[in-house]
Amino acid sequence: MTIEQRRVGNLPAARTGMVGRRTELAEIRRLFAGAARLVTLTGVGGVGKTRLALEAAAELQPAFRDGVWLVELSPLGQGALLAHTIAEALPLADQTTRPMVDVLADYLAERELLLVLDTCEHLTDACALTVQELMRAAPGLRILATSRRPLDAADEEVFTVEPLPVPETDDPASAQADAVVLLAERAAQSVPGFAVSDASRAELVRLSRRLDGLPLAIELAAARLGEMSVGELTDRLDDRFTVLGETDEVVAGTEPPWHQALRTAIGWSHQLCSPAERLLWARLSVFAGTFDAEAARQVCTDARLAAEHIPGLLADLVDTSILIWQPTGGGERYRMLDTLREYGAGWLRGLGEEDELYRRHRDYYQVLAHRADTAWMGPDQTAWHERTVTEHANLRAALDLCLAEEDGHAALKLSGELWFLWFACGFSKEGRHYLDRALALAPAAGPAHAKALWASGLIAIVQGDAETLGRVAGTFRTAATGETDESAPAAAAYLEGANFTMNGQMTRTAEVLDAAPRSLPASGRYQAGWFLARTIRAFAHVHLGQFADAAAVADDLRAECARHGETWAHAWGHYMRALAALGLGRTDEAADHARTALDGKRRLHDSLGIALVVDLLASVAVASGHAERAAWLLGSAEQIWYTLGVPQVGQPELVAARKKCEAQARRLIGNDAYQTAFDAGHHTALDTCIAYALSSSGVPPQPPSPTPAN
Repeated sequence: MTIEQRRVGNLPAARTGMVGRRTELAEIRRLFAGAARLVTLTGVGGVGKTRLALEAAAELQPAFRDGVWLVELSPLGQGALLAHTIAEALPLADQTTRPMVDVLADYLAERELLLVLDTCEHLTDACALTVQELMRAAPGLRILATSRRPLDAADEEVFTVEPLPVPETDDPASAQADAVVLLAERAAQSVPGFAVSDASRAELVRLSRRLDGLPLAIELAAARLGEMSVGELTDRLDDRFTVLGETDEVVAGTEPPWHQALRTAIGWSHQLCSPAERLLWARLSVFAGTFDAEAARQVCTDARLAAEHIPGLLADLVDTSILIWQPTGGGERYRMLDTLREYGAGWLRGLGEEDELYRRHRDYYQVLAHRADTAWMGPDQTAWHERTVTEHANLRAALDLCLAEEDGHAALKLSGELWFLWFACGFSKEGRHYLDRALALAPAAGPAHAKALWASGLIAIVQGDAETLGRVAGTFRTAATGETDESAPAAAAYLEGANFTMNGQMTRTAEVLDAAPRSLPASGRYQAGWFLARTIRAFAHVHLGQFADAAAVADDLRAECARHGETWAHAWGHYMRALAALGLGRTDEAADHARTALDGKRRLHDSLGIALVVDLLASVAVASGHAERAAWLLGSAEQIWYTLGVPQVGQPELVAARKKCEAQARRLIGNDAYQTAFDAGHHTALDTCIAYALSSSGVPPQPPSPTPAN
């Protein structure tokens, strides 16, 4: 078994070592080795359900041929997007109009994998319905869930996670108990030079008993050992027990029924924070998922909390384990454990700031989306792609607030300006979810309405939904007629041309695009529309047999993209240039352009673009006499199309080209050799497929042998 096989999935690397839990891990393994298909870990907040689930999943990973996949549900505010969230965690980006739960069921039907659904308590009804439907469709599916309460789903095995074992007495000889070991390890990580001595061992035992073995309470206490000794900390916690509730009145009646030791540890840690730290803790509770320092500054500061103090306060909250610091390729980010976020949210409500802070959060992400939209067709495109995907949970939360408050204009503006996230970054189903609701909420005409209509048309293209595209294209043309935006005509022409293209009417496509502006508008809200219009004009030339004209349009498009430092449309320009070169019989030239296109699409994780280019590279290979390579690439592309939904987005010329390529390859090497190469490509990891497609090697890599499930 290779390392790659053992690590199929998306489990994060553990930040710290696991202490104890051997009995619990053995029981989880036993349940899954038996008849259990759904195991739910329940227990009080802070007891370590997520950590135990991740450790168990890592141990179980080799038993699942198709991997172990973590789905974090904490940032998800509504059950309507549960299936979308599961799909986004999997290598699945279905862009059809089918219900996502049906797409998931089909995808999982023949697979053997483990889903880890983390933090289900706020979505138990939706989780119960969804997991039951998925398990009916997929006999090889197993689910490990964490929740403060059972899902009450059929055939659910409920396993209650208890606190870590603590010594029964304060005897120092009991220092090997798991709770004491964890406390000592975390103290050593938090306090430079900390070591367990004969003098401190008894105090560590007493403190771990006072904290009842709750891992989160232990983490919070350990983080304070740089400020006081173990004995002093224990004494202060004892005092805290005697006055429990005095500083918790603000959250009375609003928090879940936490274990007293955890409430004490959190309340005590809160009390030890400075007033500014407490205020920031409360205000940071409005973020979903992770956030960066700039977002914290913009959302959380006012006359009471100065912007220049935010970096230091964030560092202080990390030091005291209220926040978790996460370095990423895009910069430093922070997150808060759910239990601590709930505590902060309770204080925020008590301060009367809840509505105001959520609106500030929404406003910040509206500005962020506008900046990303404005900058998308430029040199920072890749950075904006990474930024918006990283901020996905917060953008979703902002959209949910717009819809919850029935602020139609805000919902239209935000969902429309995120067109690139829905169209270019693979989130088309979610985009449709939000755009449909925003358009229904605010049907009145206006710039925001028009932009949302255009975004809906783009999604219809990706989803191969010709009916919706035809309707939206006409509606947008009417809306654009009254626009003073000089980029709107090209945007309208693109939707209309795409509509004709999807119906195989290339002459009509050419007529519409020839009437569109030939030069890039100087400004406007639809700058991408001009680039897309030129792309589809080149496509029409190709399929009308006008290869030299197609090459000329593609070259002009690439030159404009180069002037803007842009990647996404530039890759489409190379794709069109490759199509034209193939039509002219210049296979080497076609291969070079196609590989350049694939590299651009790979960098932006544009699944649709990747699938189309790999299809094209297969056609180039068979035209060059490399039929085995063509079959292998067709198999690779097939696995991508399977995750997208409609093969070749249902476009007649693209479907015909793929069928022609397959027929030629079969004729050259025979059906058996073709099927062997196709299956090898289909079962090879996607990253390996892309690496092979980008190379000029004639020897396809072989997929690893499947790992049998236990």
